[in-house]
Amino acid sequence: MTAIELIATVFGLACVALTIRRSIWCWPTGLVQVLLYAWIFYRAKLYSDALLQVVYVVLQIYGWYYWLRGGPVEDEPPIAKLGRAGRAGWSVVAAAGALAIGWAMARFTDAALPYWDAAVVALSLVAQFLLSRKVLENWLFWIVVDVLAIGVYAAKDLYVTTVLYAVFLAMAVAGWFAWKRTDRRQATQCESPAPSPVRAADSSSASSCPRTAATSSSLSSPASTSST
Repeated sequence: MTAIELIATVFGLACVALTIRRSIWCWPTGLVQVLLYAWIFYRAKLYSDALLQVVYVVLQIYGWYYWLRGGPVEDEPPIAKLGRAGRAGWSVVAAAGALAIGWAMARFTDAALPYWDAAVVALSLVAQFLLSRKVLENWLFWIVVDVLAIGVYAAKDLYVTTVLYAVFLAMAVAGWFAWKRTDRRQATQCESPAPSPVRAADSSSASSCPRTAATSSSLSSPASTSST
């Protein structure tokens, strides 16, 4: 255990706690965490994870912006959801990425546990992108990431980080249920009686439903998600 690993652990726990609460402060907190872990993983020769942290820096900044300005009229966006095709599509992307990254790390570096490490990387990238777009299913991908990461980091004697990811696993489960409750509240807000003819004529063509931005554009595939 090192001081930098302990500090990164604290920021990591704070980041996930803020994410469950859908607080915008999860992004600057997470930015500190990923910078610290980039160094930790590099020293541990977990190069896939070290590279992942660099990509996280970009995604942290993007998510910070999107949560601030990605909704209707540049407001906070609502929670979005994937369909079955979307879940399957992103799973295939993660699997292909894990194989490609794992092969590269095994072939060109002295990386420890290249394929397991690469699986953590690929799944984390998908989860982080979905989180940046405020997609509910990001938590399902994080749950898988955390299970794999516990084994990888324990094997590399990163015991503080192993404990952190065990806590992350519990928090990811809590996040899934917390966001589902919020999504149900958003759905309830959209259930209203049909407007009268007078009100319909006077109303704007834009929907006031907070879920409009999430449901009006398809999230059924990786390609359609990234294009929204």
